[in-house]
Amino acid sequence: MFSDSTQYTDDPTRHGGRLRSFSHVRGHWATYVYVPVHPKEEFAELLDDLLDVARRNGLHLTKMEEFHISQSQTVILRHHWIQPFVQSLRERLSSVNRFLCVAHRLKVYTNQEKTRTFLGLEVTVGQQQLLDMVSEVDQSLQEFRLETFYQNPSFHVSLAWCVGDMVDLLQGAVRDHLQSMVDDFDDSEILTRFHAEEICCKAGNKVFSIPLR
Repeated sequence: MFSDSTQYTDDPTRHGGRLRSFSHVRGHWATYVYVPVHPKEEFAELLDDLLDVARRNGLHLTKMEEFHISQSQTVILRHHWIQPFVQSLRERLSSVNRFLCVAHRLKVYTNQEKTRTFLGLEVTVGQQQLLDMVSEVDQSLQEFRLETFYQNPSFHVSLAWCVGDMVDLLQGAVRDHLQSMVDDFDDSEILTRFHAEEICCKAGNKVFSIPLR
């Protein structure tokens, strides 16, 4: 049997060179809340084209395994808090209606530690509804004395990432070129719009879905 004092050594090579923001502690679960995004099949072609151009400009990006819009920071929940936290979310979000989002403006982001850079599509339609949901999620976080979301967030769908602070390589002419590719891609207006139909909470390897009305 393992005790809570069991030491865990993180190996960044097991997850693409990423560094953990939190040390691993048994019984503590990394948790975040998000709106899942399920793009149409044609979106993969657009993303491959974007990553190819980035590669030719010296930046090798790794495609995200899944797409979403964050509604919280990553926080740490003790195992016995998970179900009560999810129940709190369900109660607060029970009356939220589904809504349209459009995300077509390319932006470059880094995490707080500047250890990863992300290419993302900023949400330009649906921001107010996302802010309203964040307000509800924040109240659930505060119940458990957890850190709330960022002030004045830039809601976005992360497309791809790389290790380190590589913002300078994706600014200026390169970003303008990538934006023009998004704008000119066939059916781009359709590919960059979707409906927010559920909000999810992922705690460790468990995902809890909360359907919107």
